Amino acid sequence: MIHFDLKCAEGHSFDSWFQSSDAFDKLLAAGHVACAVCGSTSVEKALMAPRVRPSRNAAAPAPDTGTKGALSAPKSEAEAALAELRRKVEANATYVGGNFAKEARAIHDGDQPDRPIYGEAKPEEARALIEDGVPVLPLPFTPGRKTN
Repeated sequence: MIHFDLKCAEGHSFDSWFQSSDAFDKLLAAGHVACAVCGSTSVEKALMAPRVRPSRNAAAPAPDTGTKGALSAPKSEAEAALAELRRKVEANATYVGGNFAKEARAIHDGDQPDRPIYGEAKPEEARALIEDGVPVLPLPFTPGRKTN
């Protein structure tokens, strides 16, 4: 596993773990690496300091300065708010994946029981739902099943 500090075109910084550098490159080329803040897939590696292990003879490990923090710790209030929104959506709604447009329409038409759902839809599918009066809203994050 390899850890990369990443930055999107909007200037948001985040980090993620990958199986290898080649795996990162393949995922990036396929558009599967997205900004944790805005969802942009225009992502690049940020400048990183190397992590060097001390020798076995080292007296004591260097203390953690705490500047980096936990991998999942938000770096700003906006990141914290998006993380909270994501947590609430994932806890209270059913993920329907690529069937979102079909499921939303069925719920709206009364063919399926009314329940909160989230998933993925092509822009033309979302536009058709809106034109037909189906209440939909784009989420400011990529569903958890598609993140790094």
